[in-house]
Amino acid sequence: MAERLKEIKKQTAIAKLNDVPTSPRKMRLVADIIRGVEVNRALDILKYSNKEASVRLEKLLRSAIANWEAKNEADRKELENGNVCVQTIMVGQGRSLKRIRTAPQGRAARIRKRSNHVTIIVGTKAAKKEEAK
Repeated sequence: MAERLKEIKKQTAIAKLNDVPTSPRKMRLVADIIRGVEVNRALDILKYSNKEASVRLEKLLRSAIANWEAKNEADRKELENGNVCVQTIMVGQGRSLKRIRTAPQGRAARIRKRSNHVTIIVGTKAAKKEEAK
């Protein structure tokens, strides 16, 4: 059991990006597009997307791929064959910066500048099937 879990962990790589100054809702729109997609196709999708969040996600995905290559130097052909996919992508809410803007009649209105945390888990398709079991 423990060896099986170690093997599954070896086939996956994680990359995190904290305090991205984009609202989580906007980031989730882009993250939903690449969830479960093969990594080379996901990079193409992000490269040609016109959303601002796609630039940051592309950089994070490249980091996750580099982490996967560092763990699996012998299995680099898996990446070229298209067996490596985005297993999980999670977007959570980060801290909000609270600012004040002037409003009519001498009042003040609050502005919330939201941020988010993104986590990408990249792994082989075989590891995804084993995890489901």
